[in-house]
Amino acid sequence: MDLEGVAAIVTGGASGLGGATAERLARAGAKVTIFDLNAEQGRAKAAEIDGHFVSVDVVDEVAVEAGIAEAERTNGRARILVNCAGIARLANVIGRDGKAIPVADFTKIIRINLIGTFAVLSQFAARLKEAEPIGEERGVIVNIASIAAYDGQAGQAAYSASKGGIVAMTLPLARELARYGIRVMTIAPGMFMTPMLGSLPTEAQEALAGQVPFPSRLGDPEEFAQLVESIVANPMLNGEVIRIDGAARLPSS
Repeated sequence: MDLEGVAAIVTGGASGLGGATAERLARAGAKVTIFDLNAEQGRAKAAEIDGHFVSVDVVDEVAVEAGIAEAERTNGRARILVNCAGIARLANVIGRDGKAIPVADFTKIIRINLIGTFAVLSQFAARLKEAEPIGEERGVIVNIASIAAYDGQAGQAAYSASKGGIVAMTLPLARELARYGIRVMTIAPGMFMTPMLGSLPTEAQEALAGQVPFPSRLGDPEEFAQLVESIVANPMLNGEVIRIDGAARLPSS
């Protein structure tokens, strides 16, 4: 799909991988709407890329529906959705007090990462299926998982489960939405220089980079965004998960 003049939505697009993706799509000519809860950063990023910002909580179905409608009023029917919104946090099964963690701690991570992804893509697809095709397709959904879906570390049970769910639903979603000409892909990134990792001490960053066989460094968010653009451009990419991790495999802890 040619990005020139095409409307796109990027959740979690205020910063990090989502921010880099919003920038890349805008440079390629897309009309980008950013969904994020950080209004200050979201508005700044939207202004930077001549895009549009909507404050959206991805687990709030009413807010998601309203956000997609506002994006459509501003830029037209969105053809591209990139689901980058999510949280990354440790949640040990047994806490320091020796007791099991509250189920609510596990549920919060699942709710934001997995259910939030589904909440946005389902409403996006429902609107997109009514649009006229562009060539042989109507649009593309790109979801974001993690290599933790495959080799999660100790303390990542909830996070790995949330990202594993995204991996697992990729093929059935692609098969279901094929009838509408809507592709579904997932990217599983490794360790990238996001604001979260950038806040770590230099020694910690170097230790993480040393776990990547080649190139032995943290990924640049622009490299992630490049892959998103490639997925959008290639219509034969559908129903698959692509790892982008420099051949890294997470150690057990």
